[in-house]
Amino acid sequence: MSEKRVYTFGNGKAEGNAQMRERLGGKGANLAEMNLIGVPVPPGFTITTDTCNEYYEVGQDKIVELLKDEVNAAVSHVEELMKSKFGDVENPLLVSVRSGARASMPGMMDTILNLGLNDEVAEGMCRKTGNPHFVYDSYRRFVQMYGDVVLGMKPENKEDIDPFEKIIEQVKKEQGVELDKDLSVDSLKRLVTLFKTAIKDQTGADFPNDPIEQLWGAICAVFRSWMNERAILYRKMEGIPDEWGTAVSVMAMVFGNMGDTSATGVCFSRDAGNGENLFNGEYLINAQGEDVVAGIRTPQQITKIGSQRWAERAGISEEERVAKYPSMEEAMPELYAELDALQDKLEHHYHDMQDMEFTVQEGKLWFLQTRNGKRTGTAMVKIAMDLLHEGMIDEKTAILRCEPQKLDELLHPVFDKLALSKAKVITQGLPASPGAACGQIVFHADDAEAWHADGHKVIMVRIETSPEDLAGMSAAEGILTARGGMTSHAAVVARGMGKCCVSGAGAINVDYKAKTVEIDGTVYKEGDYISLNGTTGQVYAGEVKTKAAELSGDFKELMELCDKYTKLQVRTNADTPHDARMGREFGAKGIGLTRTEHMFFEGQKIIAMREMILASDVAGREKALAKLLPYQKADFKGILEAMDGLHVNIRLLDPPLHEFVPHDREGQEIMAKEMGVSVTEIQKRVNSLAENNPMLGHRGCRLGITFPEITAMQTRAILTAACELKKEGKNPCPEIMVPLIGTVLELKQQKAIITKTAKEVFEEQGIEVEFEIGTMIEIPRAALTASQIAEEAQYFSFGTNDLTQMTYGYSRDDIASFLPAYMEKKILKVDPFQVLDQEGVGQLIEMAVKNGRAVRPELRTGICGEHGGEPSSVKFCAKVGMNYASCSPFRVPIARLAAAQAAVEE
Repeated sequence: MSEKRVYTFGNGKAEGNAQMRERLGGKGANLAEMNLIGVPVPPGFTITTDTCNEYYEVGQDKIVELLKDEVNAAVSHVEELMKSKFGDVENPLLVSVRSGARASMPGMMDTILNLGLNDEVAEGMCRKTGNPHFVYDSYRRFVQMYGDVVLGMKPENKEDIDPFEKIIEQVKKEQGVELDKDLSVDSLKRLVTLFKTAIKDQTGADFPNDPIEQLWGAICAVFRSWMNERAILYRKMEGIPDEWGTAVSVMAMVFGNMGDTSATGVCFSRDAGNGENLFNGEYLINAQGEDVVAGIRTPQQITKIGSQRWAERAGISEEERVAKYPSMEEAMPELYAELDALQDKLEHHYHDMQDMEFTVQEGKLWFLQTRNGKRTGTAMVKIAMDLLHEGMIDEKTAILRCEPQKLDELLHPVFDKLALSKAKVITQGLPASPGAACGQIVFHADDAEAWHADGHKVIMVRIETSPEDLAGMSAAEGILTARGGMTSHAAVVARGMGKCCVSGAGAINVDYKAKTVEIDGTVYKEGDYISLNGTTGQVYAGEVKTKAAELSGDFKELMELCDKYTKLQVRTNADTPHDARMGREFGAKGIGLTRTEHMFFEGQKIIAMREMILASDVAGREKALAKLLPYQKADFKGILEAMDGLHVNIRLLDPPLHEFVPHDREGQEIMAKEMGVSVTEIQKRVNSLAENNPMLGHRGCRLGITFPEITAMQTRAILTAACELKKEGKNPCPEIMVPLIGTVLELKQQKAIITKTAKEVFEEQGIEVEFEIGTMIEIPRAALTASQIAEEAQYFSFGTNDLTQMTYGYSRDDIASFLPAYMEKKILKVDPFQVLDQEGVGQLIEMAVKNGRAVRPELRTGICGEHGGEPSSVKFCAKVGMNYASCSPFRVPIARLAAAQAAVEE
């Protein structure tokens, strides 16, 4: 590792650039890049991500020692460019200290502004600027942030508001003002004193006066914030590795709170909610950046069109809007024009939608950051397709720009139009993140988690959200906040998660202690139902009915693009004609798994099935199977017809028989009557089916070997259905799959029954249908002896659920009891039943594909376990040369995109 730990930037020059994300984090790399392309950025320096990892290895004292010389030199560099001095009383330099990992983690780590202030420096700044209000506003903000981030000043329990906010509310009340910005200089001075006293009382620590001590405290606190609870949770959700670390960027402060010619804002080069190519954002006059993001003051719109749309939703007249809430375009036209030109320049430079922060200090515009913006699934697809049409990116880049998992959001339900027309609107907020959500009201993050774990759908209602609420936001169906704009924490994080969010609903009054929210005189309690429309910002009383989403032309175009590049086909798992049709609508090229056992659980079918299982001899079983045959044939006919012309892989009966029999007295009495035997006899047979380890017991091909009549009946049902369809002029393509084999002799034995039955069916029907016989590779021994099995099997389908279970020796039904401990201790990085273990299970799969094809070069291989719709697992299937991956219908588009990305990345 190189010894250079600090990289400077400023005045159009920089030691880093955009390609150095891994070392400088996204923020540091982009600050350097903006300097190089002529965007005005306050000078500063970035400490590398590797230093963060070193901090955790060697500790704070050693890191300060290692960094001291480079940081001192970098501070001098900033002093020179800013013509001011850090810690100086007459001409002080103040700095901000910000985090920045290589992947964007909005709001998850810590930031400190106005660092370098103490009583003497504050007085010096008053003399220099002649603006004591600005100075003491900055000072109280600094003490508040430093107290929270570095000294750990937090509310004592979840019902309490932030201890600093409590003090602010008290001082505002005494002075008789509503907004922080209207506090007098004396009140602001008083806040500084009260804050310092509160810090000392709660934490036992004195607020540090020495600016250098403040700087080291802040740098180390940002490193520490990489391992705070919310950052860890966010990384887990987004799949960001812990070892990446965060960089720390230290920049000269520019001030948006110096009066009416100063401002701060956040803007996007396109709409992050719907992808519309429309510059948008929010700003506040006489404020600092945290005010916009924290949602404490509801900000104004940057563009005139944005402001008009906002006013229309809020029911505000055009006259009132222009007078009270003008857009930046109207209030600061020259600065707006400069901002607009620079955002366009940045989007064209990065070839992607940008999320930017800026400050205006006394009429001069500064950019504080740019990054590729978080966006909803709908916006992701639209922006990728629009940038392709605009010639900014090519087809392969458009495919790689889309995150497969985010397509899931496009497939979520929306409100039913008829139900919506009858729904009662109870309040209006900002449409911060689109979608439809209904649920029961909860007010705290841990309640949202607990209710969700108990199976409830919840809407989290907050005054404003903070990064501490992340786990609750993740568990909720949607989020409603009283404060905050379209760029507040709630809005940005919800969009990144694909959660429905309505922010800035000013008419709601939240009472955390009473767990109630008052809306227009009506009180709603915890547990009451409400519905949110994140596309319009409307909130409705009760539950509003939803319906399936309608997919846009952009989505269709993206899927066609995927088909152009992909090598790996995507099939669907389907047990009913409805699922088969849905999978086909989403672009499935066949069925990779039909589980025949799912067909036995309705009405008369389950009675005939139980009769077959509980029969005492072959004759009894065959009698019951004859009853089942027409049901099975009808099911298979429906599925084969829905997939006409495409391959349908049907698995023979797989689960242990005890899953089908009645374990309750009432069910046993029904079976006794049906079969004309005593209840005692039925109980005896039910008990005889019990096994100590049923998942490794009498199931899969073992059932067909001990009860060959089951295999014969299912084969007859499949092939009779296919023959009937062929006579009707259809093109059925059945595949019959033998499950759970561990030795080639099991397959041979079952294959003989299937072949014999097929011959009988074709003679009876007077017509033949082409079909294939394959097997499910889900036992490690089968993978290890694939060359022998390929001599008998025409195709392999990897059942990765069981293959994972048997390779690891973890029961997939019981892993939840120890998985959290394994994740915490980093024994496992992910749940192996959700993300395919490429190292161990993957090695078995790769070996089986290779050895099977050595014997049968045309051997078709696919995957049909839960992993078939998980992007990294799909890419692995493509890498080892499989022909298809199969997944549930709703995951088909996700798998199609992942398969196309695998081909492009190759």
